[in-house]
Amino acid sequence: MVGAGMVGAACAYYCAAAGLRVGVVERGAVASGTTSAGEGNILMSDKEPGAELDLALLSVRLWAELGERLGADRFELHAKGGVVVARSPEAEAGLAVLAERQRACGVAAVDVGAAELARLEPHLTRDVAGGVYYPQDMQVQPMLAAAELLRAAKSLGATVHTGTSVEEFRRDRSGAVTGVRTSAGELSAHWVVNAAGTWGGEVAALAGAPVPVLPRRGFVLVTEPLPPLIRHKVYSADYVANVASDDAGLETSVVVEGTRAGTALIGASRERVGFDRRMSLPVLRKLAAQAVGLFPFLAEVNLLRSYLGFRPYCPDHLPVIGPDPRVPWLVHACGHEGAGIGLSAATGHLIAQTLTGVAPDLDLTPFRPDRFAREAVG
Repeated sequence: MVGAGMVGAACAYYCAAAGLRVGVVERGAVASGTTSAGEGNILMSDKEPGAELDLALLSVRLWAELGERLGADRFELHAKGGVVVARSPEAEAGLAVLAERQRACGVAAVDVGAAELARLEPHLTRDVAGGVYYPQDMQVQPMLAAAELLRAAKSLGATVHTGTSVEEFRRDRSGAVTGVRTSAGELSAHWVVNAAGTWGGEVAALAGAPVPVLPRRGFVLVTEPLPPLIRHKVYSADYVANVASDDAGLETSVVVEGTRAGTALIGASRERVGFDRRMSLPVLRKLAAQAVGLFPFLAEVNLLRSYLGFRPYCPDHLPVIGPDPRVPWLVHACGHEGAGIGLSAATGHLIAQTLTGVAPDLDLTPFRPDRFAREAVG
């Protein structure tokens, strides 16, 4: 397993639970990449019907099972629900259409008017037309969750090698992967799983099977600890459009939610600027202003800090999951963009099924690692 972020940890846990011998290689520390910069979203609300929503529906069920099995409090799993807010009648109509399509797929989506929004979120601005309530949406503390899943995997016999970089893929005469050469020596493996998140494209290229995983930078603001004034994950209707956008330029759409520690998290921005880690005060100011527009009381609240991370973006907004037909014994589990925390449980479960010869619960064809090359040829 290459990568000890949320997806790599889930793959390690489910594979170890299925009886496989698992070794995890991570060039940094556990959850030190994109996972450390995530808000911990497990969402139905931002998914259009299709392959990603199917993956999310499976994942939300598996997250609930993980909470029961491992202890939800250990990684702050909270079934808080999500509220999507429309500021205009036109946006409200668009939300209603999406919610109806989601309900046909099994999502719990409840249309709510302005009065009901005020009941769900008493401190929300009254300048709203309506929205949709998603009771299945959950939140988790991603670093704790990754660490807890790896702890559970280690209890089942897995090994975790941090501070260890993959430098080369080893192959036999047929070209099949037989292991990796790392900065700490060679490791043999029957399967090698690329769960390197935003750096999954680099690992895939090293293996000779490129996939177009690119970084999409985003910022998050963190407030001082507050009383429990924000009850759900709350965001504006344009968030869904920004998630699905292919625009490389800056996009912001406000997302506000509380945490168990009392702080509020404010996002979200998206822009493709490579791995540029410079802070942008204009983006932070824009996010803060949008948050105040949604929750006016935040104008009097201090910010503790801000941080940034890189979402692993694929051009068709779907992750790369499953064996790579171009390189035998190479498997991918990366490219989840901003949904990796939420989709990690299903991804790990499906990878474990695949590696143990069990028919996966979902058709993996939409997530094929070679789909981009096939589309280019076609």
